[in-house]
Amino acid sequence: MSIPTFYHTTVLLKEAVDGLAIKPDGIYVDATFGGGGHSQEILNRLGSKGKLFAFDQDADAWRNEPKDNRLIAIKENFRYMKRFLRLHQIASVDGILADLGVSSYQFDTGTRGFSTRYEGPLDMRMDQRSEKTAAEIIQHYSEQSLHKIFEQYGEVRNARQLAHHITTHRTRTALSTVEAFKAMIAPVIRGNEARYLAQVFQSLRIEVNDELGALKEWLTQAEQCLTSGGRLSVITFHSLEDRIVKQFIKRGNETESVTDLMGNPQRHWTLKEIHKKPIEPSEVETKNNPRARSARLRIAEKL
Repeated sequence: MSIPTFYHTTVLLKEAVDGLAIKPDGIYVDATFGGGGHSQEILNRLGSKGKLFAFDQDADAWRNEPKDNRLIAIKENFRYMKRFLRLHQIASVDGILADLGVSSYQFDTGTRGFSTRYEGPLDMRMDQRSEKTAAEIIQHYSEQSLHKIFEQYGEVRNARQLAHHITTHRTRTALSTVEAFKAMIAPVIRGNEARYLAQVFQSLRIEVNDELGALKEWLTQAEQCLTSGGRLSVITFHSLEDRIVKQFIKRGNETESVTDLMGNPQRHWTLKEIHKKPIEPSEVETKNNPRARSARLRIAEKL
């Protein structure tokens, strides 16, 4: 199939950028450049002395890079944000934004393997430089590992049965394409087929790209990189991500908490949530862009 024209409908555009409380001469980070919509809106609100650092590991995303000397493009995973800010001698920033969704372009390009709707290689890599693909996971992961992925990352209702079916049948046919994989698991699909496949593909995509691991690393760095009064604006698209972001804003990364000899926290947590509940897209936005339906925006400020 032909590759579609590059596009991406930015979700919660105004709300997410409003949440940053942009200062014209501030320094900001768009941790997920994607289609460039949030970056362009940030640039529109910055003055001539403002700066925007934009991250994205997907080479295709940069086809939308604006010609603007206030933007510093960093073509890497956002889990390396702190490292690259240091390389640019940036000690702290005034705001950080992330849109954790898969871009429309990624979903609508069959050759990327993200969508259940298009034939193509079972790939799902955000960064084409990495080696692990969804096909390799299906072919080589143990039954126990597959069960864990489908259950934890996709909440697949019969995750154990699915994992057993895959490991029993995967040696009988090549499973390098989307359609071959869908055909192989067809006998164990339960409930609504489209929803079931979406959950399975989400599971594989998260594992291929270590999305939750990268998110946790990035959140820790975001809290460290923000200046006092700086804002964090994060859009999530499924409950796993939203739960991690919500928990982090409230209590931080508890696995890395520092305590004294008595077990008491050594420092006060510095983030406060701006809204008690996440901001959701309006009816108008979800009507115009159905993919926005599951989006949730959480905003925090560093004390």
